[in-house]
Amino acid sequence: MTFVHAKNVVVSLDGDDLTPFTNKCDLDREADTHDTTCFGQDSKNYAGGLLDGKVQVEGTYDSGASGPAAVIEPLIGTIVVLVYKPEGAGVGLPIKTVSVVVSKYKESSEVAGMIKWTAEMQCTGDIALTSG
Repeated sequence: MTFVHAKNVVVSLDGDDLTPFTNKCDLDREADTHDTTCFGQDSKNYAGGLLDGKVQVEGTYDSGASGPAAVIEPLIGTIVVLVYKPEGAGVGLPIKTVSVVVSKYKESSEVAGMIKWTAEMQCTGDIALTSG
């Protein structure tokens, strides 16, 4: 078993690198389940269905032209490509690429802290797994 530290994660959206502003990335995958239970059964039976997924990215706000607000806000409601490299950039390392609908961008501020941002995206289509 090989454990991998998250410090090298790379995230880009629509070709823009969000990595310098990002400190968390969640990629959720799930499948529909369909109840196929018939009369006379003591336990339910299920069949698998379509796959689905969501991505949530968050980090520390930066007001620059390449910062998260400048990159993400114009993309709300559009379909763009998200590239997620869980082990970082490098030869032979995994790359997950998926089209996403950018559904939400949020900024949060507290008096004694940094401005934080969060973006939520709905996967549309399959996730392609390749390597660098």
